[in-house]
Amino acid sequence: MEFRDLKRQYQMHKKEIDGALQEVIDGAHFISGPQVTQLEQELAAYAGVGHCITCANGTDALQLALMAWEIGAGDAVFVPDFTFFSSGEVVPLVGAVPVFVDIDRDTFNISTDSLRNAVEYVLHHTDLKPKAVVAVDLFGQPADYEALRQTAAEYGLLVLEDAAQSFGGMADGKKACSFGDISTTSFFPAKPLGCYGDGGAVFTDNEAWAERLRSLHVHGKGSDKYDNTRIGLNSRLDTMQAAVLLQKMRFFEEEVAACNRVAAKYDERLRGTVKTPVIRDGVRSSWAQYTICLRDAQEREHVMAQMKADGIPGMVYYRKPMHRQEAFAGMLCGAERCENTEYICERCLSLPMHPYMEDAEIDAVCGSVKKAVG
Repeated sequence: MEFRDLKRQYQMHKKEIDGALQEVIDGAHFISGPQVTQLEQELAAYAGVGHCITCANGTDALQLALMAWEIGAGDAVFVPDFTFFSSGEVVPLVGAVPVFVDIDRDTFNISTDSLRNAVEYVLHHTDLKPKAVVAVDLFGQPADYEALRQTAAEYGLLVLEDAAQSFGGMADGKKACSFGDISTTSFFPAKPLGCYGDGGAVFTDNEAWAERLRSLHVHGKGSDKYDNTRIGLNSRLDTMQAAVLLQKMRFFEEEVAACNRVAAKYDERLRGTVKTPVIRDGVRSSWAQYTICLRDAQEREHVMAQMKADGIPGMVYYRKPMHRQEAFAGMLCGAERCENTEYICERCLSLPMHPYMEDAEIDAVCGSVKKAVG
């Protein structure tokens, strides 16, 4: 059994994807080909924003956003303590200080109460200037942006939506990648919309930021690539990846709907046995992962051992809170005790999730979990 079955997806859409790749090879326009521009237009229209700038990967997308805002030395950027490393990694890369914030125990997304406490700590106990918050849409569910925006407005924070895991998700009729002042996503192969390598994108309605982002992602270019007006990155999405993504966009909504059907079946079979994911009212998750919680670390290890014996893959996202990553040693300001993060890190377990799961596979996963839990 595959955790995210990209092989099955490819076999179902092989003719269209192969044809799109052959078209790029025949045209030999491998960098910045017409497919890249077309993809940016389609992505912007899908998300419902004015501008989309594609780039080399989701980490670069986050860094480009901070660079566009000119965030740097002396600035504090607030990041969930429970997320993938890149959400916080980009902050010191631009010279700023990451301040880690706790999560909501049910949704795994950033806690606005913890954010408020962290901002107050920074204001009263450090010389840092609160500048932005990275709101991660974890496992496919958009964060609570209504509450986040109220807190951000109160403290003058810019909102950066990290939608690496939530492209295709929705909240109150709006799509992921439209909630931030700038929003980003990743096209890593296992993401809801994945390419066949690395890729990412940045979204915004702000014309001036979009113009700056288009410069920054190609060496800070001005009128052409040999006119450089600022220090930037070499971060372009190549034409092959754009061609793959254009084809996947054609059936993407079907896949999101299928993942929601798989999640509903998991809920039905596992509710009462383990803690199943909590999705807020008015929200559609794109289900990058389906993550359960066990009673403690020992039970999780027991479940994982049983799944392995049954030939079923499982993944732990994430075993270690961000504030305990060695790479951040010496740059932490200790604003918040992230107790919910510590709790979830010891108990969470992600199960196989993809649009092509069959009922028999779902039953096998649930049967293995139930057998282990007893």
